[in-house]
Amino acid sequence: MNLIEAKGIHKQFRNREVVKGIDLEIRQGEVLALIGTNGAGKSTTLAMLLGILQPDSGDITRWRDDYRAHIGVQLQSTPFFEGYTAEENLALFAALYHVKLSKAQIRNKLEECNLADAGKTPAARLSGGQQKRLAIAVTAIHNPDLIVLDEPAAGLDPRARQEIRRMIERLAGNKVTVLFSSHDMEEVSRIADRLILMDNGQIIAEGQPEDLLQQYHAEKLEDLYLQLTDNA
Repeated sequence: MNLIEAKGIHKQFRNREVVKGIDLEIRQGEVLALIGTNGAGKSTTLAMLLGILQPDSGDITRWRDDYRAHIGVQLQSTPFFEGYTAEENLALFAALYHVKLSKAQIRNKLEECNLADAGKTPAARLSGGQQKRLAIAVTAIHNPDLIVLDEPAAGLDPRARQEIRRMIERLAGNKVTVLFSSHDMEEVSRIADRLILMDNGQIIAEGQPEDLLQQYHAEKLEDLYLQLTDNA
């Protein structure tokens, strides 16, 4: 089943066409990576898929009318409640989503994102990796069907990136659909079931990473990325 299907969507700002009539689908239960050069139209595409922006033309079909209540979005910077601990932030965000969590459930959420020892720490004082994990936990607090992550492991050290990958894999194992953007091709190759590569407002490649490597005779995704964006 497709959660979201877009057909022929265009978006223009002033005299510049940012998204040029693309078709794409987000399938239930998959981990989908949206990659591409800076200015490729990724952010605009995500905003249209999430209903933040409306396409100038084309159609977007979503799996339910109240889809916004069943999506979790994690931006590169999550505005935690200042002065509140990690566990208090979880409780506050849960309340915003009308989710009631017991103290035991909050502890379990912290354990799931490897923050069991940091629950009493103010969120603003957590390390970068810890804040990213807390942000993903917040995003998933209401058990959404779809989670959208913007550069989830950007700027993190190798161990922190590994912990983020494990969280995404655990979400996928629970049948949550994950859509993430990234410039880290190793990250994409490790966790994405499928990728969409955008350049200059268009989709220039789409498919499973291994299939695309074979199709374009590339050894690594980074090589494929450079090859296709150079030719686009």
